[in-house]
Amino acid sequence: MAIIGFLVFGLVVGALARLIKPGHQALGIVGTLVLGVVGSLIGGIVASALGTGDIFELNILGAVVAIIAAVLLIGVVEGVMGKQKAVR
Repeated sequence: MAIIGFLVFGLVVGALARLIKPGHQALGIVGTLVLGVVGSLIGGIVASALGTGDIFELNILGAVVAIIAAVLLIGVVEGVMGKQKAVR
């Protein structure tokens, strides 16, 4: 059950990050899920390093960092995808 909860939270984080980031992102539902899960992992690691809880524990600091990390990851993905399109 913890894995399902983590995936659902990752999808929510990815969706919120896409809403916060202006412009059109060429990501589907799977890309949003992966983006959110990676952002959630980063948020959990940062929250754990600051001593606010476990990496897989849901807390406010971890959620905020996860959303910020996911927004930054969107920029990275857009930059990589933009360079690939420019080369073709």
